[in-house]
Amino acid sequence: MEFPRRILHIVRVVMLVSIVGFALLGERLGRSAAPNRNLYFVVTLVAITTVGIIFAVRKLFVLRAEATLAVEPENTEARNRWRSGYLAIYALSESVALFGLVLRILGFNSSEVTPFYLASFALILLFGPRNPSIQA
Repeated sequence: MEFPRRILHIVRVVMLVSIVGFALLGERLGRSAAPNRNLYFVVTLVAITTVGIIFAVRKLFVLRAEATLAVEPENTEARNRWRSGYLAIYALSESVALFGLVLRILGFNSSEVTPFYLASFALILLFGPRNPSIQA
């Protein structure tokens, strides 16, 4: 099981670096326009919903697979579900940073989009791949 964990750690680090890249890109491409405040609230709501989905994916895929793998460490289906769950969590976490980048490009200031980048970064840090044979 060590090989898939290593790959997930690599994916995780790459995604963390890309979030920093999104923030830098947003500062470079950001414009000073009068942005639509309603759009900000809609995107914020979508980002909050995405965070909720992340917790649901963790419960439905990762935690269930970890429970199965604690009993049956060689269960290929559970291992694949575990790995897929983490990849989905990372992709959804990354999307929160992308929401911030889009808002920045549309003219929102840095202080308004920084929470999107920070939330995305924190989610990826929070959900590091654990050894599935160790139950929480």
